[in-house]
Amino acid sequence: MAKALAHPVRVRILRVLDERTTCVTGDVVLEIGLAQSTVSEHLRILREAGLIQGEIEGPRTRYCVNRERLAALKAGIAAL
Repeated sequence: MAKALAHPVRVRILRVLDERTTCVTGDVVLEIGLAQSTVSEHLRILREAGLIQGEIEGPRTRYCVNRERLAALKAGIAAL
């Protein structure tokens, strides 16, 4: 999980998602200001790390923060 947060764009994406209940990929693209393919790659890395989860709704994917995994990461860092 820590490796997934090693890039500042992924931290920014996580913050954007944390501020909202859910967020569609296109909304994240508009917020971040990078190409959709770049944002999609960062979302994939965050999803594989378990920090976010996505739900497919037709042609769009709606993402949200995985609160349980984020809490585990915070606890692990606090224990260092």
